Amino acid sequence: MIPHLFVSIFCLTTGLLVTSASAQSQPAPRERTLFNDGWRFQKDDPSGTGDALGYGKIREALLASASGFVDWKIVPRSPAADAVKLVSYVEPSFDDSSWRKVNLPHDWGIEGPFDQNLPGETGKLPWHGVGWYRKDFQVSAPDQKKQIYLQIDGAMSYSAVWLNGKFVGGWPYGYSSYQLDLTPYLQAGENTLAIRLDNPKDSSRWYPGSGLYRNVWIVKTNPIHLATWGTHITTPKVAASSASVDIGLRLLNPTNQKVTLAASIYELDASGRPGAKPVASVRLPEDQKSAADGSFHAILDVKNPQRWTLGKPQLYLAITGILTGGALVDRVETTFGIRTIEFTSDNGFLLNGERVPIQGVCMHHDLGALGSAFNTRASERQIQILKEMGVNAIRTAHNPPAPEFLDLCDRMGILVMDEFSDAWKKRKKPNGYQNMFEDWSEKDIRAMARRDRNHPSVILWSLGNEIPEQGAPEGPAMQKVLGDFVKKEDSTRPLTMGVSDGRAGYNGFQKGLDVFGYNYKPWEYKKFHEQNPLIPLVGSETASTLSSRGE
Repeated sequence: MIPHLFVSIFCLTTGLLVTSASAQSQPAPRERTLFNDGWRFQKDDPSGTGDALGYGKIREALLASASGFVDWKIVPRSPAADAVKLVSYVEPSFDDSSWRKVNLPHDWGIEGPFDQNLPGETGKLPWHGVGWYRKDFQVSAPDQKKQIYLQIDGAMSYSAVWLNGKFVGGWPYGYSSYQLDLTPYLQAGENTLAIRLDNPKDSSRWYPGSGLYRNVWIVKTNPIHLATWGTHITTPKVAASSASVDIGLRLLNPTNQKVTLAASIYELDASGRPGAKPVASVRLPEDQKSAADGSFHAILDVKNPQRWTLGKPQLYLAITGILTGGALVDRVETTFGIRTIEFTSDNGFLLNGERVPIQGVCMHHDLGALGSAFNTRASERQIQILKEMGVNAIRTAHNPPAPEFLDLCDRMGILVMDEFSDAWKKRKKPNGYQNMFEDWSEKDIRAMARRDRNHPSVILWSLGNEIPEQGAPEGPAMQKVLGDFVKKEDSTRPLTMGVSDGRAGYNGFQKGLDVFGYNYKPWEYKKFHEQNPLIPLVGSETASTLSSRGE
């Protein structure tokens, strides 16, 4: 899609947690495998069902299925789920042999055909409508003792998931990554997963794509395990001689057993391989007390840290493990960087104390002719071309990106403004995010921050783009609520927004942002700085560029 310019303004364990040789021959305590191959796909609902499974019918069930995500609790089956009207497509006995075979990621919209009667702003492609995906898979008897999750990096949109005919849950916002607990619905032998997507017309101002367009995963853990995105790594003190690394861990321990937590940090080489020895390790004994919410903190000191920079984006790997009775029951790897960031009102952006002019673009999430189905190499190529142009920063316009996109930015030395949404309560499009805001804004924005908070490339959390409430009396209060949600997940990065209403720089809206972002308002910069001398300013979107052909 068309990029927009985004530029800054001057005023602005011990060891590898390997136990004995016999333990190494045992199954890994955690398995995370791609679940992309071997799906069946069909457009539209069964004949005669109409809108029986539309969002209005499953709203309460979706809410119940996700209510435990924010506080890390396992949510029991909700009575609301039983009220969802089932159709034949969710039943294991349904014959889907006539459905088309697809592998994920999959975007049905880019397949066309083009239709000149469709809106031009979304590519005149048939991305809207209902789509179904089904997949059969086997569960072994030993796996029945495991905790098994389905992780979906992105499903466009209003996704609803059934396993063996039982409603499991779902997530409306197509850009959010989420997880569902499959354990209560699994059976030994063959299992059938069915996923319905409902992508409404008039829901986007750009091409959103459709389908299961990002990676899907199966995760198997022991009952005692670290929560998904439950590792939060910060570097409260960074100097040339040493860096303090705080590894926050969220533990799910349904049996309340005593546990030992261990963590080790390794320096990664240019190919992403860890060194032979850790640069720091720590072990928390069994009598170490967690907070009431099951959180632990391990503080490690890294000597002579190699800081993450744009020219040399050095990465580290934290390996955290949980042991009970000396046995390793979970092991999680987390990539992070050691660096400091600061936005100043009079000297721009500082990375590791040095001024770095931000030269960026705003990019939508699709990959041009490839559509929205995420392809790592295609995204890498985009970034390579942008870097050749002199770009050092990308704003994810106007939604959270694929996780692999941020991995690339970490590795390639690109700064990122990670953005939440294009609307709050007031509409831009009839079926836009405002229809989800009341029920889902907390879950969506916290999911974004929790998933992405360990990426050194992310330097700004954006609460939204050109939100209509920016000039309204209720705007500052709404902004504060969303900002507080983000700060609960990560307080190490400043909050910003893409602001298009000139009034928002002076009506109090600006006070809730750590860095103020103006869209297409260069004439406001001087006045804003004079009236808000302590608030850093960025040009969050300054020009729209169009492609052209030479003669």
